[in-house]
Amino acid sequence: MTEKEEYAQVLDYLPYGYPMSNDGRMSSIAQAIGIKTLALLELVPRKGITLESKEKVYIGSDKRDKIYFIKGRLPREKLTETAKIQLREFVEELVGEQEKLFVDFFNNAQAINTRLHRIELLPGFGQKHTKEIMVAREEKPFESFEDIRKRVKNVPDPRKAIEKRILEELLERQRFNLFVK
Repeated sequence: MTEKEEYAQVLDYLPYGYPMSNDGRMSSIAQAIGIKTLALLELVPRKGITLESKEKVYIGSDKRDKIYFIKGRLPREKLTETAKIQLREFVEELVGEQEKLFVDFFNNAQAINTRLHRIELLPGFGQKHTKEIMVAREEKPFESFEDIRKRVKNVPDPRKAIEKRILEELLERQRFNLFVK
């Protein structure tokens, strides 16, 4: 069963819909990201409702006060420039707030196959860093991003690498997704 999204954060609100859309109807639309699944979504607000960037809206199965319906997944090529900027900020906040979850990724990540390890998919992390991380985590699990940086010499900033990877998964097609469902 797929996890149901309860809340989304508005990345951009287009009160008159998409410019250049040729469906003839002027309906407002919000570009948003699911808080749990990191799914990019198009939301249609209720009549008379104005949404703000960064606003958290309820999209669960109970009565929604601001969102009329979820139009569907937002294709990455339709993201507005404003939405892309908001997306970067959202990802930075998410990684900061859920540091433990992402540090656990370094503690528990396994190989994808005999040639490729999940950690190697992070920008700046190659086989050498991956081996060093695996040796260090055998001694004792990492407790924070700072702990990773102290114990593994010359490693790229783990927090920035995770942020970059999440953005890559959201904005470009990836062969393997680590964080985005």
